[in-house]
Amino acid sequence: MTSELIRSARDLRNNHREAEGRDNMVHNPWRNDFPILKNNDIAYLDSAASAQKPQTVIDAMTDVMKHHYSNIHRGLYNFSQVTTKEFEAARKTVASFIGAASEREIIFTRNATEAINLVVQSWGRMYLAQGDEVILTEMEHHANIVPWQILRDQIGIVIKVIPVQEDGTLDLDRFEALLSPQTKFVSLVHVSNALGTINNVKKIIGIAKDFYPEIKVMIDGSQAVVHRAVNMKELGCDFYALTGHKLYGPTGIGVLWGKYDILESMPPYQGGGDMIEKVSFDYTTYKEPPARFEAGTPAIIEAIGLGAALEYINNIGMAAIEAHETVLLDYANKALAKVEGLRFYGTAPEKVGILSFTADWGHASDIGMILDQCGVAVRTGHHCCQPLMQHFGIDGTIRASLGLYSNQQDIDALVAGLGKAKGLLG
Repeated sequence: MTSELIRSARDLRNNHREAEGRDNMVHNPWRNDFPILKNNDIAYLDSAASAQKPQTVIDAMTDVMKHHYSNIHRGLYNFSQVTTKEFEAARKTVASFIGAASEREIIFTRNATEAINLVVQSWGRMYLAQGDEVILTEMEHHANIVPWQILRDQIGIVIKVIPVQEDGTLDLDRFEALLSPQTKFVSLVHVSNALGTINNVKKIIGIAKDFYPEIKVMIDGSQAVVHRAVNMKELGCDFYALTGHKLYGPTGIGVLWGKYDILESMPPYQGGGDMIEKVSFDYTTYKEPPARFEAGTPAIIEAIGLGAALEYINNIGMAAIEAHETVLLDYANKALAKVEGLRFYGTAPEKVGILSFTADWGHASDIGMILDQCGVAVRTGHHCCQPLMQHFGIDGTIRASLGLYSNQQDIDALVAGLGKAKGLLG
């Protein structure tokens, strides 16, 4: 009986596609740029976890390995010179993409998690002391909680938390009340990966800096840069972290942006490789940023792949991506509202294409497995936001997240799959 219902869900989706005469290229001009979606019948709605890769990124990375792969910054031969040039060109592309003043402010890391850890263990260990306060938010990803807890256990800092309101927005009145003469750092997410809420980080930065200009602010922009244009020269923060694999680039590559004068004042995070000027057994001197923070052989191919991903996005235009996702989010909200028994989390007026919900007729994990059998990929669980889930009194949600390649068919497939899941579980 279960297999018959699942086949029925697939048939319903296929019949709906034929009846409406929808074609991916008509409703989404970018979908066929992604081989995995072009060649598979799947409604991929887990882009907030990791986005699919366009052919141009695959080609750029393959080209390095096929034609001129070498280590960088050290070789005098042609392969090394060409690869170094492409690697550093990717750094310039990232700088331009986020509105940095200079590519010298761009540090390549493995991911946003390492970028945050770098700031905590370099700036934090250097400039924070016992009793100093760091303010986080209740909606933070574990990557922006655990590093601060490690530092708390090491040197005795105090962590304070901005609460989340029922619509998924931050309580900014409470934030102002948390600020004190001991506040030295504020670190928060730009867009919630679990709720889709767009935090007014510019306002939050302004509140912190108005209270005390020397308070440093770091923004986790992993979800934001996928959906909205950002500009470091306008934002006013001191650090900004992002990751490549959510940005249509490869895994294993992330970025820390920092104001150059702050980076220059920070000690190395790791030692070895290309971050040194001179080494002896008596002392070592270090290069200027960003090299100071890029110990060892970096993710060369991945950095070039990230550069290709950003060039791909630039060719489309972030405004076009935002407009497409805004229309699709509205369509998804209206379609899912017709499914009985769903409860939504993150209903802020300003949000991106992330829909997080539970069903009163089934557990999220069971629903997720049935959706998979219907050809719909969503994420279930706490989304690395356990404190946020505890705030709402739940252990997790079903999360459907949109990418630039998403279309109405994906939403229709989700709704059809939920209908079948309700029939099985309800």
